[in-house]
Amino acid sequence: MLAFEAEPGSAVEISALDIVLWGVLPYVMVAVLVGGLVWRYKYDQFGWTTRSSQLYESRLLRIASPLFHFGLLAVIAGHFFGLVIPMAWTQAVGMSQDFYHFNALFVGGIAGVGTLGGILLLIYRRRTTGPVFMATTGNDKTMYVVLTAAIVLGLWTTLASVFEGEHGHNYRETVAPWFRSLFVFQPDLGAMAAAPFSFHLHTLVGMALFVIWPFTRLVHAFTAPFHYLFRPYIVYRSRDRDRDGGRAGAAARASNVAARRGWSAVGTRDRDTRNR
Repeated sequence: MLAFEAEPGSAVEISALDIVLWGVLPYVMVAVLVGGLVWRYKYDQFGWTTRSSQLYESRLLRIASPLFHFGLLAVIAGHFFGLVIPMAWTQAVGMSQDFYHFNALFVGGIAGVGTLGGILLLIYRRRTTGPVFMATTGNDKTMYVVLTAAIVLGLWTTLASVFEGEHGHNYRETVAPWFRSLFVFQPDLGAMAAAPFSFHLHTLVGMALFVIWPFTRLVHAFTAPFHYLFRPYIVYRSRDRDRDGGRAGAAARASNVAARRGWSAVGTRDRDTRNR
């Protein structure tokens, strides 16, 4: 059972809209996210993919994809550190608020700019490369709009805190307590209502992103191919014929097939068995 409470002694007035946005909508988002993933896995396993377009264009992709993905990982780590770990814990280990604020702005700013640059390059590539653009669905376009908006709004809140200086808003006293209170089903509406509009907008766009997540190519994030890290190298051999008409080459290949391997395939079928 949910309990909607304001912080004791808080002067923030809780409206019906606050109850809907910060007390009900987060749980609706989680229900759609989980339900959508279950539905997608059950009825669209073959579509559970990024629909890679590397075959059509790889020059820009080699730059944009790592820039976006590594930047996004840093952004996620920063959100986890700022929202999940209470401010009292960091102060208990000797990390002052000024030191935390500086690192959050410095590292978060670099990660945000990198992520934004990566997503803009990916959008530019998708729009200017004919075959890639032709393979872009309506869901893809919606995903790019919402994802870019979430990144831009995150940078906006970061830069706003820089210009506001020491009088800037400390989201670890408002947004973070509200976020943690969701896990115990007692949303701290007063804390979230006290946050500035920019944080409200960033949070709403973030929830919209998770709502559409199961129905877009972003779904591949839930099935990272970790077994690729432990697969053996793929050995490529030339098909060029030798001077003697290929007899020596054929004998060498037959010897390689008959030789016992020093490893076992992980996550793939044996090539010799597949070719029988």
